[in-house]
Amino acid sequence: MQQTGMSPLNAHHFSAYQKKVIASTAAGFGLENMDVMFLSFTLSSMIVDLHISGAAAGLISSITNLGMLIGGLFFGILADKYGRVKVFTYTIWIFAIATALMFFAKNVYWVYALRFLAGIGAGGEYGSGMAIIAESFPKRAIAKVTSLSAIGGQIGAILAAILAAVILPMFGWHTLYVFGLLPVILIFFIRRHLSESKVFTDMQAKQTSTEYRPGSITALFATPAQAWQTIALMIMVMVQIAGYFGLMNWLPSIMQKRIGLTAASSSLWMIATIIGMSLGMLTFGAIMDKFGARRAYTIFLIASALAVFVLTMASNKVELLLAQMLVGFFANGMYGGYGAIMGHLYPTEIRATANNTIMNFGRAVGGFSSVLIGFLMDRYSLVIVMGFLSVLYLISLSVMLTIPKLKSKTV
Repeated sequence: MQQTGMSPLNAHHFSAYQKKVIASTAAGFGLENMDVMFLSFTLSSMIVDLHISGAAAGLISSITNLGMLIGGLFFGILADKYGRVKVFTYTIWIFAIATALMFFAKNVYWVYALRFLAGIGAGGEYGSGMAIIAESFPKRAIAKVTSLSAIGGQIGAILAAILAAVILPMFGWHTLYVFGLLPVILIFFIRRHLSESKVFTDMQAKQTSTEYRPGSITALFATPAQAWQTIALMIMVMVQIAGYFGLMNWLPSIMQKRIGLTAASSSLWMIATIIGMSLGMLTFGAIMDKFGARRAYTIFLIASALAVFVLTMASNKVELLLAQMLVGFFANGMYGGYGAIMGHLYPTEIRATANNTIMNFGRAVGGFSSVLIGFLMDRYSLVIVMGFLSVLYLISLSVMLTIPKLKSKTV
């Protein structure tokens, strides 16, 4: 099937092909996030069943993120060289199979190995999906569309919460991971309905005269200004991931301790956070497209630094529910914006490489927040933990303000 090209776009009108792009990328990100969230809902059970410490449990997420970095670098290069759609489907195969094999994991070392493999697949998916979006929509609307696709990730998290509530009490944590095979269905849809963009095929046709060699990681650091832009975005993503994985991996445990929720019921309460995230993403995408990335991130980073403390004030179920939604709205509403920024700032030849390198380096480093928060949770109060996250958001704000190209309202 050939792409019909980019059509004029406003908030309500998409071409048939653009709808398929949104559906495919949203489903891909959703099923990946479902896989990631399985760990959040099974972490407490793993600690008991496998007899491991909080720090060892937090290391599972960090190892997954390390796999994402390696997979992101490898598959980002392949996507820029050989095609976004092909690589998108290959990466889905990898993380789906690796997730399902968790059913057979009997010790923490098998868990580490399989989560590393799942991370390789999941890490490769992001850049391909974001490149497909950037090359299928006009620049003035990319933030809205990347945010819509990112909401697909949150729908995947809701699906994980529902499955956890049903499966964990009856069958245990191993069985939950069998549902990691669901993404395989998506592969057949993508292969049938998506094709490489005209922007990409035109770039391939004239590769001898392009500014950068397709898939070149060194091109991300070609000049001092480009190098700082790449490093600064990496720092911002580190903070984003530190907040996301830190909160999402430990919120169920926090709720179980503070107000006595069971593992199954706390997974349902996580839906409140996810709804907050989705609303935040919709809002953030609209603000970024209208006022630019600089203003959008300034608002959300300052609000995130303040919002995390609301969790420390919650003393009953209603307050905790509202606090979770508020934190989700601001702290993770920004997530879809990174793909839009990289779609603007990096050319076709290195677009998937940039997305994967920056996002997955940030994931690999930021993901260690799970270990650090596990350490802090064992020794200090919740206020100390949230104070740590608050400082990180302010650091991200300071770094974001130093990226020259983000001063433009159109980026």
